[in-house]
Amino acid sequence: MWTAVVTIASISLAAGLLLAWARSRLPENDDAVADRVNDLLPQTQCGQCGFAGCRPYANAIVAGSAEIDRCPPGGYDTIRRLAELLGREPRPLAVPGSTTMSHSVAIIDEALCIGCLHCRDICPVDAIVGAQRCMHTVISSECTGCELCLPACPVDCIDMVTRA
Repeated sequence: MWTAVVTIASISLAAGLLLAWARSRLPENDDAVADRVNDLLPQTQCGQCGFAGCRPYANAIVAGSAEIDRCPPGGYDTIRRLAELLGREPRPLAVPGSTTMSHSVAIIDEALCIGCLHCRDICPVDAIVGAQRCMHTVISSECTGCELCLPACPVDCIDMVTRA
C-alpha cells in the first residue's frame, strides 16, 4: 500500500514540476498580455489613439498593428511602462493631429454655458460637473485633455488651454 502512495505522490510531484517548468518557458497567450497592457492604459476610452477604447488599443498593441506611443492621456509614463512590459524601447508620444493634448485642459466659459449636459455625458473621466440648465465646470485635475467635449457642446463654450 505504501508503495502505491509513494508512486502516485512521486508522479504528481514530477507532473507539477514539469508543468511549472513549461509555464515559465512558454510565452503567455495574447489575451493575458492584452490584459496586462490594458491595465497600464488610463481607461479614459477617449479614442484619441485611433481605436474605440483602451481594450481595442491594447489588443492592437499585442497584435503588432499599433505602436505603444498613441495614448495622450497616458502620456510618456504610460509609454515607458508599456515599453518595459513588452521589452520595447520607449518612444515619444506620437498622435496624428494632436501634439499637446496631454498638456491641455478644458475650460468652460460659464457665462455661455446653457447646462445641456452634452459635455458632461461625453466626458470619459467625469471631469465635468454641473446640473441640467445650470452652468458646468471642469475639474482640471481630472481632465485628460481628450477634447471629446468640444464637438459635443452646442454653444461652443468650451476651450482647451495649456495646463498650468
